[in-house]
Amino acid sequence: MINLVKKLWDGDSGYKKLLLTALPLILSTASWSILQFTDRMFLTWYSPEAIAATMPAGILNFTVMSLFIGTASYIGTFIAQYYGAGDLKKIGKTLWQGVYISLLGVIILFILGLFSTQIFDFIGHSKEVRVYENIYFSILCFGAAGPIVSSVLSGFFSGLARNFPIMFANFAATLVNIVLDYALIFGKFGFPKMGVEGAAIATVVSGLMPLIIYAVMIYSRKNRALYDTAGGFRFDLKLVVRILKFGLPSGIHFFIDVFGFTMFLLLVGKLGTNELAATNIAFNINTIAFMPMIGFGIAISMLVGQNIGRGDIKMAEKTIWSGFQLCFVYITFMALMYFFLPDMFIYPFVRGADPVKFKPIYAFTLILLKFVAIYSVFDTMNIIFASAIKGAGDTMFVMFMGGFLSICVLVIPTYIFVVVLGMGLYAAWFIASAYIILMGFAFFLRFLTGKWKSKKVIETAPLVPSSYPDIPSNDL
Repeated sequence: MINLVKKLWDGDSGYKKLLLTALPLILSTASWSILQFTDRMFLTWYSPEAIAATMPAGILNFTVMSLFIGTASYIGTFIAQYYGAGDLKKIGKTLWQGVYISLLGVIILFILGLFSTQIFDFIGHSKEVRVYENIYFSILCFGAAGPIVSSVLSGFFSGLARNFPIMFANFAATLVNIVLDYALIFGKFGFPKMGVEGAAIATVVSGLMPLIIYAVMIYSRKNRALYDTAGGFRFDLKLVVRILKFGLPSGIHFFIDVFGFTMFLLLVGKLGTNELAATNIAFNINTIAFMPMIGFGIAISMLVGQNIGRGDIKMAEKTIWSGFQLCFVYITFMALMYFFLPDMFIYPFVRGADPVKFKPIYAFTLILLKFVAIYSVFDTMNIIFASAIKGAGDTMFVMFMGGFLSICVLVIPTYIFVVVLGMGLYAAWFIASAYIILMGFAFFLRFLTGKWKSKKVIETAPLVPSSYPDIPSNDL
């Protein structure tokens, strides 16, 4: 038993190595969840209409951005495989092509922000909520350059498994956002009281922080020499096409996944402000468990890419199982906390809110966290195994399966149960839980088929032979 534990911990792709790689990304995504949690908490204190409006408006903005973020940020997988294959000079060129793809998204988001009034008039939430939605959405669209371009630049570091710069950049963004949120929402430190508008401005300003930090570090003398980050700026149509071949399905999957939950929120919004506010708070609390697992997923995807670049499939498989085991233990602990200690998570929202207005929201949120506790365990399979097969290049399956489940299991049933049959909030959440559970099993079964092992996104053969011993993949 001691030897087994030592092997699982100290192996080439054991828990220790994976944690050292993933920890900066876990802390980065955790800092993002803290940012979102604080932002929603302040807005809950501001007014129920504010928290009811900012989640749909914010996620609608992110839905459109997700297509470009998911596509352009896939350059991280290319960089990981080029690095594993030893073809370092193509890394800078790949990075620049990702930037060019991301700029198209920046332009489209800016244009979309000009039509925010028409979009939310069409959606048809209550008048007070609609005013806040319009303000929040338009400002986020005008400031989309930060998050979209930053997602590409972060792929440079994650692809090389150099994740501490990502952690540093996200910590800086979180600190700036929290301070500006408090100052601009409530009018502190000499700033005017701007409410929802202030929250949106704080988000945009903080989103520029990682972009600036990444750009400065990528352009360092060492990176220019090793990876040609300065000389690779020339547009390469052939490489762009190759990035789009694998990255666009990843971006479409990301878009459809976020779109499905956006539609879910918009449909829940038709039930009433309290139901929508409770849903927003429950999802926001869920990010405490969800976002660290995203960090694990990114780390696994990049490590799988590097091992495939080396031609070492067995080591890639070992990495995936190690990540799943660690995440399963973590999420089980969080699920028990959600189920048996929900007040611990709801308390920050209660503390500064109007007690009379928040009472029905609190009652809804208590029940919704039971749903979160149950589906979170299965969401582990979704995140880990989807990240793994995308890191190998199996993006077409992810796109088609994700699209099918999002439309046929989440959006259409929610519309029928909520709008047509009028079955209420808990019916909608039952559907959302079933969607997450089915998606987790779909990606898990795809991983078990082993079809991802024959995928590869780069065109070169590995230049560095594997130095790892064969390790059985069935340690679980």
